[in-house]
Amino acid sequence: MALALRCLRPLPSLLHRSSFAMTRGLPQTPRGCPALLLEGCRQCVQQILLSRQLATKKAKGKGQSQAKVNISAALVEDIINLEETSEDMQAVIEALKEDFSRNLSVRTSPGALDHITVMTKDGKFPLNQLGQISQKSPQLMIVNMTNFPESTAAAAKAIRESGMNLNPEVDGTVIRVPVPKVTREHRESLAKLAKQSTNKSKEALRKVRSKSITQVKKFKNKVSEDTIWLLEKQIQQMADEAAAEMDKLLAAKTKELLG
Repeated sequence: MALALRCLRPLPSLLHRSSFAMTRGLPQTPRGCPALLLEGCRQCVQQILLSRQLATKKAKGKGQSQAKVNISAALVEDIINLEETSEDMQAVIEALKEDFSRNLSVRTSPGALDHITVMTKDGKFPLNQLGQISQKSPQLMIVNMTNFPESTAAAAKAIRESGMNLNPEVDGTVIRVPVPKVTREHRESLAKLAKQSTNKSKEALRKVRSKSITQVKKFKNKVSEDTIWLLEKQIQQMADEAAAEMDKLLAAKTKELLG
């Protein structure tokens, strides 16, 4: 009895809310489990996890709703680092948020110019590290390039090519940036750019997913087909959730831009 309790103790932290322990009781832990001393009952956990996946496949074939796959990252760490995959997908989402915040705004303020990247002979630098940015009036911003006069032309070019619909004018070491009136056409143009940025982010997301699935398939001759199937399903599920979050971000940004 004590042996069985010790063998089952790690299961809650590994299984979480796995769909494979929903409808029927968990299978009995093998008597005298050899994994007890070797791998902390990993073999037992794998047996329990895989015991339900055939039923899940059948449910899929019948068009029934399926419970969410949620394999413990610790259980499959020798095959793939699921936490790293999740972090890579989240990084793509955060990059999209940053792009929306910096480059796609109806209102142009001095802060909107801060992170425009300027290519100089010494490398790439944010505009706010090269010049002093201020707003002289609601219709005019000023970038004072006195500290780095040799980068004035490069800064003006970076502003012009920033995608913010700005047309800077250079006067010595001062760059005047007229703020255009926000037209319906400009709003629609920004919304189109938001859609393009989202599509690029989804492509980056697909690359993360493909990389992870390729990693899993390297173990197809070392682990069961069911294990590979479960991991691919979990990775696809993670990618679908990330894509859904991107769609929500795009919907909110489009509503903001179009008014």
